[in-house]
Amino acid sequence: MASINLIEAFQDFKDAENIDRPTLMRVVEDVFRTLIRKKYGSDETFDVIVNAEKGDLEIFRRRTVVDNDDVYNTLEEIEYKDAIKISPDYEVGEEVYEEVNLEEFGRRAILAAKQTLASRISDLKKNVLAKKYADRIGEIISAEVYQVWKKEILLLDEEGNELILPKSEQIPQDYFKKGENIRAVVKKVDMKNNSPVIILSRTSPDFLAKLLEIEVPEIFDGLIVIKRIVRDPGERAKVAVESYDDRIDPVGACVGMKGSRIHGIVRELKNENIDVINWTSNTQLLIQRALTPAKITTMELEQEEKHASVYLKPDQVSLAIGRRGVNIKLACELTGYDIDVYRDNEGQEEEFDIDLEEFSDEIEPWVIDELKRVGCDTARSVLELSAEELERRTDLEKETIQDVRKILQAEFEKG
Repeated sequence: MASINLIEAFQDFKDAENIDRPTLMRVVEDVFRTLIRKKYGSDETFDVIVNAEKGDLEIFRRRTVVDNDDVYNTLEEIEYKDAIKISPDYEVGEEVYEEVNLEEFGRRAILAAKQTLASRISDLKKNVLAKKYADRIGEIISAEVYQVWKKEILLLDEEGNELILPKSEQIPQDYFKKGENIRAVVKKVDMKNNSPVIILSRTSPDFLAKLLEIEVPEIFDGLIVIKRIVRDPGERAKVAVESYDDRIDPVGACVGMKGSRIHGIVRELKNENIDVINWTSNTQLLIQRALTPAKITTMELEQEEKHASVYLKPDQVSLAIGRRGVNIKLACELTGYDIDVYRDNEGQEEEFDIDLEEFSDEIEPWVIDELKRVGCDTARSVLELSAEELERRTDLEKETIQDVRKILQAEFEKG
């Protein structure tokens, strides 16, 4: 037939397996109907037949046979003398089907049509990809590291689609090499220059939630529900769980025998400490559990202000606050309360202590070493001793001791 081979264009169809055939056929037909309208002014009397499997296309023109010199509409009618050239059996009143040679449209028009078709197929593939991952937001996927950059990692899924894991969505201890398979949760799908950008995350609470769902069958089955998760990625996480079956201990089920279930998750999260606690509607009890591993002595709640004053024994204060204040920060996020920590015996707010090494830019190293020699390795431990006691116990001069105390005192007074 006098047609145009579209094997190359249709090859894109085979690559776009997620696009349904009717949609693809409709796109091809639409592109060539546009071509017809540009040449003839209308496409109403044309049939476009697409064969996606063979990679070809046919266009037929329908016109009614009329007497010679009796044509009023050349788009819809054909003279008898011209009709019998197509087939001698045609008679006046019959409908003529004539195959259109696509080469009649001109090489330039056909090339433009092929480019338009390729562009439309590309847009379809982008839309399908965007929808596919938009429907998978919150799910864990596994992908292969293809390229490692300073600010992000490029990954490929099983179909070769590109995915992005930004540095901000990586656990601080994460380190990946090309070719390595990693797990992450689908966080969102952005559109950039009309192309979908699939963003993954390993820092999202959803990542931990899905890992728990994989490891704990009771969560997957709905017998245990995760009420809330808060994380400081790579450092600590707190998970509040509740059981819908009184016979199931939700914390025990999540941790597993000798920590068997939680250990795999901890390794995946680069040794992130995970505190699993029982959820309760009792605010005071929830705050107490949220401050794990610290043990609270007493507590004062101001529910309207969402504020809690917590009193602990001196040796429990540092546990409640945690390294870099992470434990208390997560407890606040988990409970929705602002929590202030106080020493039980003094009733005063716990002040953060500061290592003497932090003052190395203001205090001579040999002075710091001398203070450490007598057991004073933090700012508070120095200030707790009088100037006379420090002068007696160290080899430092009185003026040096006064200068050191002034520097340390000024640091605490900043707050």
